[in-house]
Amino acid sequence: MEQVDTVIVGAGVVGLAIARELAPSRSVVLLEQERHFGEHLSSRNSEVIHAGLYYPPDSLKARLCLRGNALLYRYCQEQNIPYRQCGKLVVANEGQQDTLEQLHHNALNSGATGLHPCSQQWLGRQEPWLHASEALLSEHSGIVDSHALMQCLAAQAQAHHALLCYRHRVHRIDCHQAHFLLLVDSDEGPFELQCRHLINAAGLGAAPLLQHCHGFPADGIPEQRLARGNYFSLAGRSPTQRLVYPLPESDGLGIHLTVDLAGNARFGPDVEWIAQRDYQVNASRRPQFENAIRRYWPSLDPQRLSPAYAGIRPKLFVNGTPWRDFLIQDEKEHGIKGMINLLGIESPGLTAALAIAEDIASRG
Repeated sequence: MEQVDTVIVGAGVVGLAIARELAPSRSVVLLEQERHFGEHLSSRNSEVIHAGLYYPPDSLKARLCLRGNALLYRYCQEQNIPYRQCGKLVVANEGQQDTLEQLHHNALNSGATGLHPCSQQWLGRQEPWLHASEALLSEHSGIVDSHALMQCLAAQAQAHHALLCYRHRVHRIDCHQAHFLLLVDSDEGPFELQCRHLINAAGLGAAPLLQHCHGFPADGIPEQRLARGNYFSLAGRSPTQRLVYPLPESDGLGIHLTVDLAGNARFGPDVEWIAQRDYQVNASRRPQFENAIRRYWPSLDPQRLSPAYAGIRPKLFVNGTPWRDFLIQDEKEHGIKGMINLLGIESPGLTAALAIAEDIASRG
């Protein structure tokens, strides 16, 4: 039977960041069921570097997003990872000014910086295509090449002797007093792996994995529902090189315009509740996209829109109520020494990844 100090389940950006953080000081094995890293949440998103505008003060999302923002920009500079601090406009139209002001106050109370209210006159000069009464400019928002980021994290983890095992699915976990016993399926057949520390960073699979964790308290497993986010790309030239967001909705940030590092524009994600994983773009939602986009870009030519890709976000519910923060469980929450669960790590998980890794390392 193989024995290691720490097993991390899930090679998304968060799992890779944790492996890089821990590998210099302990033996680390990272298990990933797919052929490559980051095939789900980490590669099917807007690739936005968030600046901590939306999350309640003192929440994990607020704290880890702000810390992660600073760490991520520094890391990208040091490692020559492609990124661009392009800035973001959160726009308000008639009757929405108070809501925008509340968002601004929330961001300031959370510790966000680099925020500037923008008048309609300023917008007319800077973004003449944009229909808005006013906006909030976030200068610390940007975009990053998420694949290059994960590639760098993986390489650095491996340089410190972390073992990254792809096509390895954790089938069962037994919790013992001083260790964990994992039954793992691989191309070479099933095997057992024993570890002292277990970090569940399995993304969409993190909450379902706990159903196969014997000795874990059932009341510590939140309900997880799936929200697909469809994206549509824009043919031709983007009207802007900034990010443009409407005001947030109850379950998402609204259908926004993002640009990639090549300058191309795409719109999304929306929120479409689904029963099981399905990454097929729902093209029938085009009318909703057109209506949402025209609120801030009235002259949109709908013929320029085409289905691009879709992502799926894990939405947690505790006692039937939406849990809108990250949920990081350690021994204090579930009573099992050596186990940390990272649940509901959706947006701003990409931005927060390095800060989450730092937090996990501090827990011992």
